[in-house]
Amino acid sequence: MAAEQPADIEDSVGYFLQDMTYHGKSDRTRSAYERVLRAFESFVENPSQNPTGTAKSVDEAGHRDCMAWIHTLRNRDVSPSTIATYASYLHRFYAYMAQVGAFDSNPMALVMEEMDEKIDSNPARREISIAQMRGFVRQIHHPLDHALVVSLLKTGMRVGELCNLDLRDVSLAESRALSGVSNRPALDGRGPSIYVDAEPSVGSVSNGEERTASNKRKRSTVIPVDDELETVLLRWLAIRPDTTAPADPLFVGTASGWGERLTPDAVHHIVTGHAETAGWYRTGGDREENVTPHYFRHFFTTHLRDRTGDRGIVKYLRGDVGGDIIDTYTHNWGDRVRETYESNIYSLF
Repeated sequence: MAAEQPADIEDSVGYFLQDMTYHGKSDRTRSAYERVLRAFESFVENPSQNPTGTAKSVDEAGHRDCMAWIHTLRNRDVSPSTIATYASYLHRFYAYMAQVGAFDSNPMALVMEEMDEKIDSNPARREISIAQMRGFVRQIHHPLDHALVVSLLKTGMRVGELCNLDLRDVSLAESRALSGVSNRPALDGRGPSIYVDAEPSVGSVSNGEERTASNKRKRSTVIPVDDELETVLLRWLAIRPDTTAPADPLFVGTASGWGERLTPDAVHHIVTGHAETAGWYRTGGDREENVTPHYFRHFFTTHLRDRTGDRGIVKYLRGDVGGDIIDTYTHNWGDRVRETYESNIYSLF
């Protein structure tokens, strides 16, 4: 069935907000989006503020209008984390409106790509050396906690993507640990690897199970598994509780929520608990000070980029690129991705 094309929309922001309600978003979330989107709408409608000097509607705005609005936020000394949140709201608005056919394109796509580079290289963020991270990992003894932390550090996945992994998304050289599991076709012939799907989102059903976290990749990605990560995953699978979850999640609870798929909140609690013990997390601390699951994505990006000098492969592994760029790495995966990854990924043991 073809996607329904919306009729002429007089209030694009209002249309998007109404659809958020239909999708079950809370009043609080809807209000947060409305505040940000109306502020951007006022900006582009004001000829004295937007770059073209003419009044525009949000559907007429281009990437320079979006960049100019973000620039005004920086000039008002809005914190980097708040700017990133506002940018993500605008990005989701444009992406959704383009998806339903109301807008021709998403002008925030290029802006977000550039912002990702800036955020990941934030000089104010806590700097942790590989040697220090090895010491941190060495102090984590529980197989689940250890597997979560090493998986995040070795793959650069977002915490929601980690929580959405099913057994079918993992291929290991030691096949007995996953006997009887039908792997993704994309993993065939690639050796030990993990498939990170771009599709799961909050409230959607994937592999027969409703999801409580969203993946945010532009395209699905296959990430190599090195010997260290494989060892850690095998140790976890040896004691992993049985689960009644229909999709057979990789990571499940071992305390409260026994055998149930882990949530991002649960992973955040595990990571910050260990980080607090290490002196890397303080209640009330900001993102520059505290080590959270997202910090591991920053760590992965920074150290692998420095070691490889290949931004393209790092962006592929992070899931930040789509189209022809990701196809290039997909078609030459063994020669380009695995070889570069295995030659440069840091050791944690």
